[in-house]
Amino acid sequence: MNKSDLIALVADKTGSSKAEATTALDAVLDGIADQLADGNSVVLAGFGTFETRARAARTGRNPQTGESIDIAASTSAAFKPAAALKRRVAGS
Repeated sequence: MNKSDLIALVADKTGSSKAEATTALDAVLDGIADQLADGNSVVLAGFGTFETRARAARTGRNPQTGESIDIAASTSAAFKPAAALKRRVAGS
């Protein structure tokens, strides 16, 4: 499923137009992204938690040359599913 499929699904389930569903979905995604950019987590009960995770700097290896390289520290977005979502996906 891609974004346009999701928009169509939201429009169908809510009885709204695709334009309204697009606006709503974009607002939700922008809100989540803004909170993550500010270092906050977003908890959706029964669905999961969007959060940021810090990766420490480390030494890696170039697979082509075998040479050691320094990999800088970074922060990335992560999603941790709630127990209810895990059960639903597992079919329980």
